[in-house]
Amino acid sequence: MTRGIAPLILGYQAFDKNVSIKGVILNRLGGSRHESKLRNVIEHYTDVEVVGAIHNDERFDIDERHLGLVPGHEDPFCTRKIDLLADAVNDQVNLDTVLTIAGQAPELPVATPGTDDITTEIQSSNHAEDIIPGDVRLGLVRCSAFGFYYPDDLQALRAAGAELIEINPCRDSVFPDVDALFIGGGFPETHMHELEANTDMRSAIRAAIDNGLPTYAECGGLMYLSRSIEWSHDGHDDKCAMVGSIDADIIMEKRPQGRGYVQLQETEHSPWPASSGATNTPHIINAHEFHYSRFKSVAKDVKFAFQVKRGTGIDGKSDGYLYKNLLANYTHQRNTKNNPWAKRFIDFARTCNSEDN
Repeated sequence: MTRGIAPLILGYQAFDKNVSIKGVILNRLGGSRHESKLRNVIEHYTDVEVVGAIHNDERFDIDERHLGLVPGHEDPFCTRKIDLLADAVNDQVNLDTVLTIAGQAPELPVATPGTDDITTEIQSSNHAEDIIPGDVRLGLVRCSAFGFYYPDDLQALRAAGAELIEINPCRDSVFPDVDALFIGGGFPETHMHELEANTDMRSAIRAAIDNGLPTYAECGGLMYLSRSIEWSHDGHDDKCAMVGSIDADIIMEKRPQGRGYVQLQETEHSPWPASSGATNTPHIINAHEFHYSRFKSVAKDVKFAFQVKRGTGIDGKSDGYLYKNLLANYTHQRNTKNNPWAKRFIDFARTCNSEDN
């Protein structure tokens, strides 16, 4: 891009008169000559100040694959890249000018409880003052294969009384003594040989679920609990055995099988329901999904916790595979005021353990 930068900036300025654009940062420049050309064009045709110009650097690149960018917890150089970006911004952006511009902006509106603002819902549902001593030992499966966890959801689990015990299914050979288990999303398909090789962990998790351990799994966690994962990629076919608690095989496809916002309605089988049944209005859970995998087939006698009103879920109609005290979705939930799933799950685990005792 050279002269085309001017109509682009002028277009942004004209698009919404209520937005005051005070400066622009040029990114991924081809070199000093490229930077000079853009600065001259912007100065000649616009009244916008160039407050920074960051040159292209392949050290900043983040690899991509079928579900997007490779997440930071899988990249051993992630922290180094962040440091490099910080250095580049410090050297190539006029931070004093950026701060001056920021100081001219009006105060941001503060959302109050009771609004539909998702951040307010999350904050109000995870209030630090509500944290109680951890009386439920919650196994949290986390490693390079499973890393899709929201920090505020983990905070909500602690607030509900969970003590988080991390489990690495790729390396750990011993399953700890826990009262419940949470397996979040991730990329089990890219680590399935490691997961398959750890037979001790797979057998221990299956035995625990067979014995009624309260377990919640989302997307990648659901895949890990299946019988197997099949994936044809890079010219060869892979199939690896998984835990086997879910009586189904998982197939990776080349295109997304479910992507976007989801609306779930609880069925009568929901093990830790959000609705008490006191109202005739069905409880709708707003969430999201993004998966390239699907069930190879779904047995007719499977019970589901949710009816899919919008989205795909497991079979286009249902989500929330149930087996004993296991609930496994393709859907990713968020803990909010309208959907405090973390407390419901921990309360359910507490109830199950009290019944066992």
